[in-house]
Amino acid sequence: MENISWKVEGMSCTNCALTIHQYLEEKGVDNVKVSFIGGEVNFDLKDNTQKTILLKGIESLGYHVKNEDILPNEIKSTQHQPFRFTNHGQRFLFCAIFTLPLMLHMVVHSHLLMNPFVQLALTIPVYWVGMRFFGKSAIKSLRNGIPNMNVLIALGATAAFIYSLYGMLVGRAANFMFFETTAAIITLVFLGNWLEDKSVKTTQKAIRSLAVTQKTKANMIAFDDQHQEQIFQVESDTLRVGDLILINSGEPVPMDCKILWGEAKVNESLLTGESVPVHKSKKDLLIGGSTVESGTVKAQVTAVGKDTVLSNILNLVKQAQAEKPPVQQLADKISAIFVPTVISIAVITMIGNYFFTNIGFGNSLLRGIAVLVISCPCAMGLATPAAIAVGLGRAAKNGILFKNARSLEVFKDIQQVVFDKTGTLTTGHFSITQFETNIDTETFQSIVASLEKYAAHPIAKAIVKEWKPVVPTHFTKVEEIKGVGMKGIDTEGNVYMATAYNQVANLTTDHSHNAYITKNNLLLGWLDVEDTIRPEAVQVIQQLHQKNIRTILLSGDSTTNCGKIAAIAGIDTVYSEQTPEQKLQIIAQLTAKTPTAMVGDGINDAPALAKATVGISLSDASHIAMQSAQVVLMNHGLTHLPLALGLGKHTYQTIQENLFWAFFYNIIAIPIAAFGYLNPALGTLAMGLSDVVLAINSVRLNYKKVI
Repeated sequence: MENISWKVEGMSCTNCALTIHQYLEEKGVDNVKVSFIGGEVNFDLKDNTQKTILLKGIESLGYHVKNEDILPNEIKSTQHQPFRFTNHGQRFLFCAIFTLPLMLHMVVHSHLLMNPFVQLALTIPVYWVGMRFFGKSAIKSLRNGIPNMNVLIALGATAAFIYSLYGMLVGRAANFMFFETTAAIITLVFLGNWLEDKSVKTTQKAIRSLAVTQKTKANMIAFDDQHQEQIFQVESDTLRVGDLILINSGEPVPMDCKILWGEAKVNESLLTGESVPVHKSKKDLLIGGSTVESGTVKAQVTAVGKDTVLSNILNLVKQAQAEKPPVQQLADKISAIFVPTVISIAVITMIGNYFFTNIGFGNSLLRGIAVLVISCPCAMGLATPAAIAVGLGRAAKNGILFKNARSLEVFKDIQQVVFDKTGTLTTGHFSITQFETNIDTETFQSIVASLEKYAAHPIAKAIVKEWKPVVPTHFTKVEEIKGVGMKGIDTEGNVYMATAYNQVANLTTDHSHNAYITKNNLLLGWLDVEDTIRPEAVQVIQQLHQKNIRTILLSGDSTTNCGKIAAIAGIDTVYSEQTPEQKLQIIAQLTAKTPTAMVGDGINDAPALAKATVGISLSDASHIAMQSAQVVLMNHGLTHLPLALGLGKHTYQTIQENLFWAFFYNIIAIPIAAFGYLNPALGTLAMGLSDVVLAINSVRLNYKKVI
């Protein structure tokens, strides 16, 4: 199974995306995701030999796959045509040259401009360019069974053109002259599409800035035949895993790599949203796209291309963009039947005005054309993707990764947030404060460290770091029992346990310590470790309370330790000494009552994170691809948790505003056109600007206060 990601040009509305989506599903591919805003098409392909067939199929639908390196020669040859317009701005400028003189005769009474043959000559180039784009797109969309907006434009322009041509041929041009209507419709739609493209691109600004950062120069290290180090510059995309590179102060990190020599202060704000430089030294990982602010390091490349952290983030963001939250599903259903409905209304408008008014066939036709060109199915398709693109982009720039669009929508309902303690509310940096044992100290420390070195918990790592044994205890078998602790069996068959109080309650009444060590069910000793609360935790809890969001602490730690942390942070409710199974049950109960967000480290709390309405993981940016949560805070802290919740809520509000505008515009605009209050030219301009309004409202989310 291969995951395919293509950049596809030519998608202008949600119906275009539906056309490609439907085609790929009919061909039997899995997990299809299509985003017309980003031009992204993603799917899973079982048979790689199908790739060429799918490429040809998408090209035949009227779209262009931009991955030139994988296009077959016969498809490539069709892409380089002379006099081919590459964007709507070029089409608009070309058409405007001929349309302006046509419109001028309405202001300046010139016999030359009133001549029907002159008007026909000026209209033909505009109509030719319009039909090459709108006509071809309309025919292909009809053939595919999902008519798009271009059907309406092509019908309106063609109706006016044929009616005018007929009048000219029968010698009654003065009564049938609507050539300027044809030219105005085509020219103004190109103008509207160009403005829409420019506006929509601004919604992608934050995401594109991440993509641009991937392209940079690198100082590659090589050795000559004298084993002397030689340094030369190469493009970052030519690097391969295992290459050695030199990164100096002020230079970007070209690819993910591991430091072999040197120390540096590294700015990872591109990925985490935090501008404070992080100290990095030997064996530390550097993330491609970050910047070395001071110091010099030599490093070995660990990942390139699609395998880098930045590429993973971009890929996840693009996949989230392509997903459709429930609120968009109704809009998509309406968009699918919108064009046939509008054509029906236009026909009824023309017939009704002709038979029930005295305005004549020509003006009745104009009103029908006005209905065709003023309606805007694109607005409904653009409403959700535009807002999601801005929301995801702003989140990514601040070190917040939404893995699916659904998370943005469900955030609006979150009424309580559940926190894990260790590594979430606290820093996870432990130190041993005291211990007691009834055996030799060195032996005790050796047993404890030898057991805990196999555990992934932060407490275990702290113990191993402080008590690294000179002579380690050898175990034939070591296992971590979830919710119990570490169990080890030595060469003589003795069973050792490093566990919590609930497992040794029959051996001691002192329940105030963090870890207890037993041998063959006899207590050898205990130890205490101390963790510190995150400096931002108190402020974050206060911000949640100000939003009337309830806070809960859910931990496997002792009641005493949990109580201390909860008191300092100001948390409402505490569940302590819970096993992973019990945590899962509590989250299930809480989620059943009210929408709940769970914040954890993404590994030990994976089941609970998956069970919550929204799972939020604190993560080192280098591990984002491994997380099971729907949302990842990549700065490894709680600082941006309120921002994540706020962005989710306000993105949904923006979607609602956009959908309201899309429906309101069409409900009001179509009757206005049907009753003759707008001519086709003004209707066309209004249609184009309606999409621009949506894009501007979405971009506003970039600057809106959400906390």
